[in-house]
Amino acid sequence: CGSRLLAEHIMAADKARYKGHAVAAVSATSPHIAETALGLIDVDYEVLQPVLSIQNAMKDDAPLLHDTLTTHFKIERFARGDDTGAQSNIASHIQHKLGDIDKGFSDADVIVEGEYTTQTVHQGYIEPHASTATWAGDGRLTIWTCTQGAFAIRSSCSAILDIPESRIKVIPTEIGGGFGAKATTYLEPVAAILAKKSGRPVKVIMSRKDVFEGTGPAAASLMRTKIGATKDGKITAAKLWLAFDAGAFPGSPIGGATMCATGPYNIENLLVDGYDVVTNHQKVQAYRAPGQPQGSFSVEPLMDELAEKLGLDPLELRLRNVVKEGDRQPNGVPHPVFGAKELQEAMRDHDHYQTPLSGPNQGRGAAIGYRWQGGQASSVTINVNSDGTINLTSGSVDIGGTRTAIAMQAAEVLGISAEDVSPAVADTDSVGYTANTGGSRTAFDTGYAAVKAAEEINRLMALRAALIFEVDEGDITVEGGQFVCPSTEDKISFKELSARLMRTGGPVTCSVSTVSPGIGPVIAGNLVDVEVDPETGKVDVLRYTAFMDVGTAVHPAYVEGQIQGGTVQGIGWALNEGYVYDDDGVMLNSSFLDYRMPTALDVPMIDTVLIEVPNPKHPFGLRGVGEAPIIPPLSALAIAVSDAIGVRMHDLPLTPDVILTALESKNA
Repeated sequence: CGSRLLAEHIMAADKARYKGHAVAAVSATSPHIAETALGLIDVDYEVLQPVLSIQNAMKDDAPLLHDTLTTHFKIERFARGDDTGAQSNIASHIQHKLGDIDKGFSDADVIVEGEYTTQTVHQGYIEPHASTATWAGDGRLTIWTCTQGAFAIRSSCSAILDIPESRIKVIPTEIGGGFGAKATTYLEPVAAILAKKSGRPVKVIMSRKDVFEGTGPAAASLMRTKIGATKDGKITAAKLWLAFDAGAFPGSPIGGATMCATGPYNIENLLVDGYDVVTNHQKVQAYRAPGQPQGSFSVEPLMDELAEKLGLDPLELRLRNVVKEGDRQPNGVPHPVFGAKELQEAMRDHDHYQTPLSGPNQGRGAAIGYRWQGGQASSVTINVNSDGTINLTSGSVDIGGTRTAIAMQAAEVLGISAEDVSPAVADTDSVGYTANTGGSRTAFDTGYAAVKAAEEINRLMALRAALIFEVDEGDITVEGGQFVCPSTEDKISFKELSARLMRTGGPVTCSVSTVSPGIGPVIAGNLVDVEVDPETGKVDVLRYTAFMDVGTAVHPAYVEGQIQGGTVQGIGWALNEGYVYDDDGVMLNSSFLDYRMPTALDVPMIDTVLIEVPNPKHPFGLRGVGEAPIIPPLSALAIAVSDAIGVRMHDLPLTPDVILTALESKNA
């Protein structure tokens, strides 16, 4: 069933379920001939009633997108769950319960409620999807593709094409941005089939319109939240109802929202219901912290409203309920150590928060974002060269400088300069299985594998040093790139020893595959000041400070770049971006000219504050930093705009027309 749905997602079978859903493909020796051939294809469509919103899709009498889809109920986000047998457009219902929700609300002195919505948004990668495929005479398939995960492409192509994985080699190319959207399969099976039929290599490149209309954006959401607290600011209960637009096929990141929306806080009585809902839109894909920006937006503005009703400082309210080690997550699992308290204290004490706003129509927002992260498989091979340098090969596609971060970790273990490490990304034939570059896992997971490989290299090199010094292996210690025998005071450097490998047994190489012990949680926070023009509704971002617990910043400049990049994407999500559809579900802004992403003129300098609470699960204390920065901006900007205009803003994006409508309602 899974491979059938995947194949139908790539190319329609009995139904074309959204505008942009591919129904045919041709290959030719030139684009002109290919377009002419496409024009010769006639398709007879029976027009069905579309389902274009979460609300309509969830109605009992809604048209069904899939005749065989039934709702699965589950309490674990990655589980298949129990089939309820109920036919509907709700692919899954996930629920988390803690404590006694009714008692929690009865104990509350103040209760606040709100409904929040976000729109479908695009990841904004510059390079469109592209794949090339060719078949060898022995029946082996080779695919070059811009992907975040070569092994995932190999697996999906194997399932769709019904050939063994061992007969497919996937070569990941340098990638021009992905942010989660290139962690899935689109063109690769199509290119492979066309190459097989034509007997020629085939390259397929999407146009920008193809990318917008035929690939996966981030999910739109409809969310309702209720929070109760005592008069001294202790949260007694929270209830969340979250529904995500999955698009035409199941698989929205609703589990990321249900697990993380309340993550910054210790809430003993909690009920979270999440719904994965299919509609006649593009099937959604991951976008940097999948589900968490939306989920956080269902909580953080309401926390600000709660603070106002209680007469408390917004950050003081958050600190009174800050999560700590041992508190339970929504699924009941205790939280490990991370810097939630340290981050929120840093925000409270920062000059940005302590400095008053300077003029009218200005507002300030503070928001927290939380993300849970788990470990996956990674593989690394290290070869020692005779000049003391090493080649480090991994299966992780480089996004955001991960090659450098991995190389630095190996260099640290080996006691050599990072410049002496030459990192490379291998194809699926040349390195062990490695999961996608995504989930903020690469510097941690693949770095962890690199550390283990480097430790094994040190062990193998110590054997060679023992041969040279004519002592037992156990007599050798490794100290900062030096192999030392304390009893004889002999020592030899990594570089010197590398030059003698051929005389002591031959090359030294090591391959390691690991599943890391888990990346652990990450928390981020934003302070933002805005000014709203009451005549036009335009929002100017005046000052922005982004905080994050990074564990240990292995490469601080790269870490800051990740934080700033994610923050800018969150600013776009909050203020400008959103898919615009007509009444038939046709996208109206499928170009970068019409889809309003922020430019350098729209954002101020984003100051970063790195909180370092080392992660005990990693030898160097790393945490994943790639995704959490995009979580707080949605809420922080909504709170800031609300503060500036005196109207609570519950719907994103905060475009000028939305703000003017809110001001008109206020002044009516």
